[in-house]
Amino acid sequence: MARFKSYDYRQRLMIPVSLEDQIMYGTLEFAIQELIENRLDLSPFHEKYCNDKTGRPAINPKILLKIVLLSYSRGIVGSRRIEQACKENIVFMAMTCGYCPDHATIAEFVSGMSNQISPLFTQVLLICQEMGLLGGTYFAIDGCKLPGNASKKWSGTLKELKEKKESLEKKVDRLIQEHQELDKDLRSKNSDDEDSLDNFRKHKIEALNRQIKRINKFLDGAKPRIGKQKVELKSNVIDPDSAKMATSHGVIQGYNAQAIVDDKHQIILAGLASGEGNDNSQIPVILPILKQNLKTIGYKESDFKKATFVGDSGYFSVENLKACANEQLNTIIPDCNFRKRDPRLVEQKKYQPKGHGRYTLTQFKYEEMNDQYRCPAGKSLTSYAKQTMIHGRKCRLYVGKRETCGTCALRFQCMMKTAKRRTLAIPVQGQKLSITDAMKQKIDSEEGRKEYAKRMGTVEPVFANIRETKGLKRFTLRGKIKAGIQWLLWCMVHNIEKIGYSS
Repeated sequence: MARFKSYDYRQRLMIPVSLEDQIMYGTLEFAIQELIENRLDLSPFHEKYCNDKTGRPAINPKILLKIVLLSYSRGIVGSRRIEQACKENIVFMAMTCGYCPDHATIAEFVSGMSNQISPLFTQVLLICQEMGLLGGTYFAIDGCKLPGNASKKWSGTLKELKEKKESLEKKVDRLIQEHQELDKDLRSKNSDDEDSLDNFRKHKIEALNRQIKRINKFLDGAKPRIGKQKVELKSNVIDPDSAKMATSHGVIQGYNAQAIVDDKHQIILAGLASGEGNDNSQIPVILPILKQNLKTIGYKESDFKKATFVGDSGYFSVENLKACANEQLNTIIPDCNFRKRDPRLVEQKKYQPKGHGRYTLTQFKYEEMNDQYRCPAGKSLTSYAKQTMIHGRKCRLYVGKRETCGTCALRFQCMMKTAKRRTLAIPVQGQKLSITDAMKQKIDSEEGRKEYAKRMGTVEPVFANIRETKGLKRFTLRGKIKAGIQWLLWCMVHNIEKIGYSS
């Protein structure tokens, strides 16, 4: 018969633990420990403490920053979960030297770093520069949309929010009326369920009144958010700085986290959390941050102007291109259709044009005598006398007749299904090449395609590391400033990990 060693869970063990031995060389926690203890200047945090003569001694901000960075590196974001880890995880205990800050202290520390986070971030960049981890010649920008700590159902225009408030008020009135009727009925029957029903409806009414109060507080003095298209954008009652954003996984209420990455060792040079879902206006905001960070760590403006700046097609806009041109950067930002023009991809089905654009301008013959174009079906497209601006260039429009294009057998090879007639926009001769057309020529060149090909290997692994490996799934703090703090903390974790691997 088999024999086994006995065990007893009631026994007690006394295990000697060396805190220093728990922080092993070569790990991320070792890199965090060494940087914060020996390299980073945390004196700006000291201004927040006024207990030099009276009051209880505070937990050192070095310890708080260590456990926040370690927690973020493991996907632990909530302050209560961080507090729990400090009580249960031996590595966290070692990093805190046995102290266990409560969740309120941790939350206040993180949300109050608005003035300290940028200097900390640049200090880490300076260490990266001293270790030779920065190239400084090739920068790539990208972004990811992350949910915030707010619900989509609390978003709407001011008119929609007022209607929502009125709907809630009607619901409260209806519940009160039902409560009064049921109250009379239950009393007449002497039912024992009276108290339970009273409590249920009372709590329901209180919850609805809290929601009404929340909307009233937001609407009091609120102004409509007007977008670039001169249309009112939806505001969120819980987090007004956040926005509704379309992603591949559906619509979220959150922020657009932006990062500029150096290509040599994938170090993040600048980051911000934006309340705009589109990338077509992000560069003018983040480029000055990049420039200032590089200046702080010793780069000259002449070095900055020699750099190549690359973004994907989501950043293709006149506003972004002008911001890069003002800094004299070698910019590579393709338009949405650049792959369709790439001769290397012409045989791939997914890059072949569909609908409108299947017939290009080359299939339309110009008749100078009549100032008109002849389409592949032999019909004429006549000119409008007026000119219009398209992508920054003056163009003349040539359009076909509705009755002709609408019944044409080739219409689905020429137009989109919803179009009623074909239109050609012909740039007026003698104009200076627009900034968007110049970029299209640049990306279509062999050198442009070669430079752009390095973008994916530079910036995409950074977001993969932060989102998948480090576990960044959403922002837990509300407001653009606090979301920006969280995003820069994650960027710091990524950069410190690079420092740890290189040391």
